[in-house]
Amino acid sequence: MTKRTSAKYKIDRRMGENIWGRAKSPVNRREYGPGQHGQRRKNKLSDFGTQLRAKQKLKGYYGDLTEKQFRRIYAEAERLRGDTGEMLVGLLERRLDAIVYRAKFVPTIFAARQFVNHGHVEVNGKRVNIPSYRVKEGDVISIRERSRQLAIVLEAVSLTERDVPDYLDTDHNKMTATFVRTPALGDIPYAVQMEPNLVVEFYAKN
Repeated sequence: MTKRTSAKYKIDRRMGENIWGRAKSPVNRREYGPGQHGQRRKNKLSDFGTQLRAKQKLKGYYGDLTEKQFRRIYAEAERLRGDTGEMLVGLLERRLDAIVYRAKFVPTIFAARQFVNHGHVEVNGKRVNIPSYRVKEGDVISIRERSRQLAIVLEAVSLTERDVPDYLDTDHNKMTATFVRTPALGDIPYAVQMEPNLVVEFYAKN
């Protein structure tokens, strides 16, 4: 498992946006970046800087994936028929940790990665502990019986700051979620604007 080297809220402050829409985000209190130089006036970004920022934001949103992981997913999206940006976010949303987060079984994407890694999740009745596991349409994701009363699960289910998207059929009484379909960009409930088209431009030029 890849270790996260920076606190999740540093990503918010680095981007200058509350990218998960969480009430606890420090961006709600101070919009400048982290560190001793965070309050310096920001220069206008170049095209490269804008594209890089879009990539960092999308990569950070899904648990601060490594560049190697993210580049591999992008390369797969590029091989698929259709709009590469749409294919990219579709593949990211099919990750098991993303599904666990979207279904509101845990409060954050970082918690989702750890939750899956610790063996609390089953896919079609079989335990899966790989956060990057690719879920297919019709797969049923469930929380293991002995894990359903964990505090982190009960907290997440009660959260009102986000809703479960309609490409998941979720039953919080049974702690199950069925992956109905791969979402398009417009279906995904990002708290801020994501621009996968800029990510495509970034990789096309670099």
